[in-house]
Amino acid sequence: MKLGLTLLVLGFMLSQFYRAFLAVLSGMLQADIGLSADDLAIASGLWFLVFAAMQLPVGMALDRFGPRRTTALMLGLGGTGGALLMAQANSALEVHMALAALGAGCAPVLMASYFIFARLYPAAVFATLAGVVLGLGSLGNILGALPLAWVAEAFGWRAAMAGMAAITALISLLIWVRVPEVPRAEARAGETGGMRDLLRIRALWLLFPLMTVNYAAAAGLRGLWVGPFYADLYGAGATAVGQVTLVMAVAMIAGNFVYGPLDRVLGTRKYVVLGGNLAGVACLTALWVAPLAGFWQVAVLFAGVGFFGASFPVLMAHGRSFIPPHLTGRGISVLNLCSIGGAGVLQMLSGPIHARAPDMPPEAAYQALFGFFALVLLAGCLVYMASRDRTD
Repeated sequence: MKLGLTLLVLGFMLSQFYRAFLAVLSGMLQADIGLSADDLAIASGLWFLVFAAMQLPVGMALDRFGPRRTTALMLGLGGTGGALLMAQANSALEVHMALAALGAGCAPVLMASYFIFARLYPAAVFATLAGVVLGLGSLGNILGALPLAWVAEAFGWRAAMAGMAAITALISLLIWVRVPEVPRAEARAGETGGMRDLLRIRALWLLFPLMTVNYAAAAGLRGLWVGPFYADLYGAGATAVGQVTLVMAVAMIAGNFVYGPLDRVLGTRKYVVLGGNLAGVACLTALWVAPLAGFWQVAVLFAGVGFFGASFPVLMAHGRSFIPPHLTGRGISVLNLCSIGGAGVLQMLSGPIHARAPDMPPEAAYQALFGFFALVLLAGCLVYMASRDRTD
């Protein structure tokens, strides 16, 4: 199982790379294909929306077919095919199609690991293991920052994407060969094991709003808006943008490792999540107030958004504690649907918000973005305050 989990972590690294690489390539895509900032926002949002839409079938497939077949087939077909299409794209439509395929291909990878943790490991260490996988897998965020900028500038962005397609195909094949099967769990008496049984768990409904918005700001800024922000307001090129996105990626990785064990250390999940997300609101508010504070001063605030936005493993552990074993796949996938779907919807909304904001002064459009992300995150926190704390 250790080798299988290692391969799933490598697959999740690819997922992290594919959800964030547009921020670094944005300038090249604008120059070579003529993509606008709105085109890039739609493309990035499509990745998240397709990823989210696939979560329900992914959950059913995990419960029925297990993590090996589900992940290997979807990542192999969607991930490899999407990367190849991206390498050959010559229009906004082709970029949108490529990101949609990549979103479908990446959809099962993280949930396959979480499914194994929930079914085969002690419940008390779920958040820690979930944080470790997120932290290690988020190295893909780093690959999609400065290293991608170097490779794209040296060999061209098309060659870089073709290389990623080959790597994706190899990892998919290894997952098919080496990830072991997980025994199925039987439904309890009087339950069908369907989605209706899951949605009857009332405790989950107060978690859904924050689950929907907690990752959106970090994903939207890291995956898309950091690049245009620094290019427009600080005249930064691909290498400088790569440096900032690298800092933000490292902060997101660190956040996953820090959040993971805190529920056991502090004896609470609810207040770990709530405190972290309110700190994220504070960072977004500071960006809204002072977007021109300085290149690295602003980079620290972006890093703060990434760090405090990494509460996903503890939120997932909070939700998983209410889910019975036979609904594990469906349950964790629905929670992930909220997270990724919310990120996708808010990312697509961010394009029109940026476009319609006043362009005088030039920072006003980005202040509107930061204010928007801060408000929706605060709203999620307010609902979550009424949730029931629960630890294993």
